[in-house]
Parts: sequence; C-alpha cells; structure tokens
Amino acid sequence: MKTSLPPAICAALLVAVPAAGHHSGTMFDDDKTVTVEGVVKEFQYTNPHSWLLVDVPGADGKVTTWGFEAEGPTTLMMRQVRRSDFTPGTRVTITGHPMKDGRPAAAWVKAVRADGKQFYPRGQAAAEP
Repeated sequence: MKTSLPPAICAALLVAVPAAGHHSGTMFDDDKTVTVEGVVKEFQYTNPHSWLLVDVPGADGKVTTWGFEAEGPTTLMMRQVRRSDFTPGTRVTITGHPMKDGRPAAAWVKAVRADGKQFYPRGQAAAEP
C-alpha cells in the first residue's frame, strides 16, 4: 500500500530537521565555567544567535577577543538584555560555558558591567554557576 504525506507536512519536516540540528550546544562544556574581564568590542544583536565580543587583555598585555553566544534579540529583550546595554568600550566581567576545543568563546551565562548591573541572557535561575 502506497501512502504519501500532505505537502504541508513535508514542508514542515524539511524546515524542522535542519533547525533542530542548528540549535545544538554540544560545542560548549556545560560542566565548566570561565570568567573574564575586558571591554566590549562589539555586540552582534542578531538572529538566530547574538554574540557579545569582548577584548580581554592577558598577563603579557596581548589582547584576545572572546565571543560569548546568547539567544536572538527577542529572547534577550525578554530577559532585559538590550543592545544599548553593551556598547563598544563598556567594561564587563562575563561568565560562560567555554568551548570544548579551547577557542576563546563561551555560551554566555552572566555579565556584570563596571556599574554593577547584572545580565542573565539564559535566565537567572540557571545562570549562577
């Protein structure tokens, strides 16, 4: 017996399968956290994921740009994280789950600006490491 799926279901499956794969966080080590201090270089407030780029000076004076991944703008706005909160030059201490491969990037968990204001892009209950 031959059956076929309605076109709408086929289309939904074609969209859903790649989207499920896209939202994988397997590149981050959720069992570890890293905290760095630096200055905001850029806040890429974009879909599907935003990135906060922070210039972090090392002990030798060399600056490394760290990338901290967060959700898209709609989710960030619901969590009270606005683009204007992190303009270039803003001093920040930021914590995240680091990349497993050691690259200078992490899944953003918490950020504290120099003025003491705290930001939790993934929600405060799960944010405290």
